[in-house]
Amino acid sequence: MDPQAHGARLLRDAIQTRDSCSRNGGYYVAGTRVSLDSVVYSFDRGNSPEAIQKEFPLLRLPQIYGAIAFYLDHQTAVRSYLESKEQAIEESSIPLAQANPELWARLERARQTMSKREP
Repeated sequence: MDPQAHGARLLRDAIQTRDSCSRNGGYYVAGTRVSLDSVVYSFDRGNSPEAIQKEFPLLRLPQIYGAIAFYLDHQTAVRSYLESKEQAIEESSIPLAQANPELWARLERARQTMSKREP
């Protein structure tokens, strides 16, 4: 088994705790619709559990601390999971220039106009 698949399996096995759960191919803070990803990204930006609670007021501090503890205990597997999600999103995304050339051209013109105005 390749290391990434093994890490994902370990993550799925370990996430079945009272603080986090797995459903629909994603990981969520138990009893909520808040993804583990959201808590991890906020924590990685340097936010405290209290600041994370301000971003996600439905979460109680014990839930946030539990999600952070889970992340710290399984950091390699969680990082691998997040990277694979980011890669899947990137692979399935169509560049705006291709998806909507007219909008892309308008944005480019606006960007050029704004850059000419800046000193």
